[in-house]
This record gives sequence, C-alpha cells and structure tokens, in this order.
Amino acid sequence: MRGWAVVAVVALVEVACASPPTPSRSSDPHVFIIVMENHSADQALSGAFTASLAATYGMAENYHAITHPSLPNYLAITSGSTWGVEDDSYHVLPSGKDLGAQLTRAGVKWRAYMEGMTDAGCIDSPLPYDPGHNPFAFYGGACPPNVVPLTELSADLAGDTPRFVWITPDRCHDTHDCEVSEGDDWLRGQVGEILASKAWKSGGVLFLTYDEDDSSSDNRVLTVVAAPGTRHATSKRAYDHYSLLATIEDLLGVGRLGKAAGARPMTDLLPSTLSM
Repeated sequence: MRGWAVVAVVALVEVACASPPTPSRSSDPHVFIIVMENHSADQALSGAFTASLAATYGMAENYHAITHPSLPNYLAITSGSTWGVEDDSYHVLPSGKDLGAQLTRAGVKWRAYMEGMTDAGCIDSPLPYDPGHNPFAFYGGACPPNVVPLTELSADLAGDTPRFVWITPDRCHDTHDCEVSEGDDWLRGQVGEILASKAWKSGGVLFLTYDEDDSSSDNRVLTVVAAPGTRHATSKRAYDHYSLLATIEDLLGVGRLGKAAGARPMTDLLPSTLSM
C-alpha cells in the first residue's frame, strides 16, 4: 500500500469538491450506513479514499466495537443487544425487537441492501454473500421484504430513496477476505454514488463503520460521519455500536432499543441541520 498517502490527497480533493452547499434544516433526514469488516482504525485508514472521507467529514477517534467475533456486533448495531451470541453461527432470534421491525411499525421506509444476495434468499445465497453479515436474517428466522440485493440501490437513489439505508458489501468488498485496498476501491464508487444523491444532499447523513478489529482486544474501529455542508471534525468521546444505534434511532424519530437507551448519541459529529 505504498504511496497511499499521495493518492489520498487526490481523493480528498475529489471528495471536498463534491460536497454540496449546506442544506436547510431537515426534520426527516435520510440515514445511510455501511458496515465493513475486521480491521483496526489505522488499517482502515490505509485506504486512500477512506482516509479522504475521514479527513473531510467527522471521525470518531474513540469508537469501539462491542465484542468478538463479527455477528454479535451486527446484532448490537441493529437491536441494542448481542442476545448472548458469542459466535458467527446462525441463530433464530426473537422477531419484532430489531431496528427494521421498529421502523416498519413506525411507518419509516427502510431497506437493507445486500451485495451478492441472489434469488436463493437472504440465508441460502452463496459466497461471497455472507448471511452472518446480514443481521436482519436472524430476527424471527427470516428476512423481511425490506432486505434486497444491492443491485437495487442505484434505482432507489435516483428515485424514492428510503429514509434508512443499510448496506452490506460482500466478503471481498467489506475487506473480510480481501485487502483493504479492494474495499477502499469499492467504497470510492459506492460512497460516491450516495454523496451524489438528492437524498444525501438534502440533509442526509452517512455512517461508515467497521464491525470489529479482529486482531486486537482494544477493538477500536474507524467510524466516519459524513453529512453535507460539514467540515472535518474529530471526536474523542467514547462511542460504540450502541451509540451508533442510538444516533440512528434519534435521527429517524423512534425510541431506543436495548442498550442504546443508555448510550450517548454522536451529536458532536452531526451538523445543526439534522434534527435530533
């Protein structure tokens, strides 16, 4: 990855130039989240595009995953609980107690976009899709119709974009099986499409995080908060996946689930244009 710092400067200019003017205050913001895999913050920042995002927008410098391995962290982000899960195996968890079900009950339009998911479904689709990286497959033992292939995102961004957009890359693009550079190149295209969308430009926010650092007990991971019209900022406040869930729920106007209820929302990295 030699020379990444030089490339990052070029990417930084691209991202900065793409930033739109500050939007009007949004009471119904669109919330996007992309979850990557298994790297420390420093490793993630070795990607030129990722480094440019962190240098342009907000970065939580003291953000930690909840536990090891991957799956319980996905559950924490989407339900405020790990449900006692300590492995990456498939478990049928109670239905109706996750973020997706919560948004459905509240009438908030949402979709979870899964790269590589086929007609075989959200549990049986083959690699490089991984159902263990799709938390919505666990609640109630089946996916709601809101879980769709990533190939549907472009049309949604160009048309009626859901208020909440979850994106799971495949096992290569999330850096689970491939180098950080592979995931970084994928992010360049995917994040670029989001940042060019009307939904993001009109007062939206994008969260980019990693599920865990599988090489460290410290478990500090990169989390970037990108909103239009904002300048680079860093936060040293202690945040974790429950903080992220609390922030998402506050932005979408629903109550907090599980341990998100007592978590500190990431307000210092959000612009004043976002209502909480």
